[in-house]
Amino acid sequence: MPGDAALSDCLPSDWREGLFLGRVQTAAGPSPILVAQGVAYDMSRVAPTVAQLADLLPLSPEGGEALGPLDELALPLLSPVDLQCVKACGVTFAVSALERVIEEGARGDASRAVEIRGRLEERVGGSIRSVVPGTPEAAALKAALIEDGLWSQYLEVAIGPDAEVFTKSPILSTVGVGAEIGIRSDSTWNNPEPEIVLVVDSAGNTVGATLGNDVNLRDFEGRSALLLGKAKDNNASCSLGPLIRLFDDGFTIDDVRNAEVALTIDGPEGYRLDGVSSMNQISRDPLDLVRQTLSQHQYPDGFALFLGTLFAPVQDRDEPGRGFTHKVGDIVTISTQRLGKLVNKVVTSKDAAPWTFGVAALMTNLAVRGLLNVKEKEHA
Repeated sequence: MPGDAALSDCLPSDWREGLFLGRVQTAAGPSPILVAQGVAYDMSRVAPTVAQLADLLPLSPEGGEALGPLDELALPLLSPVDLQCVKACGVTFAVSALERVIEEGARGDASRAVEIRGRLEERVGGSIRSVVPGTPEAAALKAALIEDGLWSQYLEVAIGPDAEVFTKSPILSTVGVGAEIGIRSDSTWNNPEPEIVLVVDSAGNTVGATLGNDVNLRDFEGRSALLLGKAKDNNASCSLGPLIRLFDDGFTIDDVRNAEVALTIDGPEGYRLDGVSSMNQISRDPLDLVRQTLSQHQYPDGFALFLGTLFAPVQDRDEPGRGFTHKVGDIVTISTQRLGKLVNKVVTSKDAAPWTFGVAALMTNLAVRGLLNVKEKEHA
């Protein structure tokens, strides 16, 4: 683990009480696990992937192989998703909406951000925080901003009827707790995005949640929104974990709606930044974001959905007025009480571990292990 983090430090406060899904790296290959009453079970003989295991809910450890207490697990945790599509929602908080407009106005130049931020906050800061997307009040605000010459494509998805939903990362490319996360070496303005990520099964049921870091290159997207793919999808630029907490009587979607997502960045030079993203300030309900994602097409292996973040770092790190950007060696910790801690170390994408284990490699591995004949429970 990066820094002084250990697996036991990254678990939720009530990890012995919740029900969790995850993945571990065994000697034979990656295996899905179920954690029940604090004990981890290898469930690969029940379902060979987490995506298939999520379709079998409600689950019990029956048929699994006990691996021992979770906090004593000797096998490394991987990203807790495998075959699920990894989707993300952008501009779901007022603050992040303003920051996207600032990036656009600055054309990716961090030195111009302070002046634009002050002007934009003075004009629309209060109104954008109070308006509900897609309502007549939102339409009226849009008309006023267009008249003032302040309209932006980012404000369209912030207060318009349609949410921004994009593909964050290819299947099997995400990294887990303790892994290195990557930023492009040619980026000079970038940041982490601490988020809660919902996990949805193949039938469209929202079954649980985990933590995510939607690593973001502000300079690339600021130059052009058409560079979103390059700003968001790079080697090791998406981390998830430590585990998927399944919804039950003790953990519900309301826990997501009211979560406080904390962020700490510890730099190699002694720099420290603390922030928080309060989910109760999200402008679109999490289940509405799931609904909008489902309106695009089917997801036969389910999907993981980043919900967006309130956090937008503006604290200067080096030069006054340039705000925050990552440095190689940063330790990023994202945490909530009920989902645990996601800890990663920042490197350049080219220096992060290369992504080599794709769908073909997974299918070959499962075939060699005799796991492809595991029967999947049929949906009613």
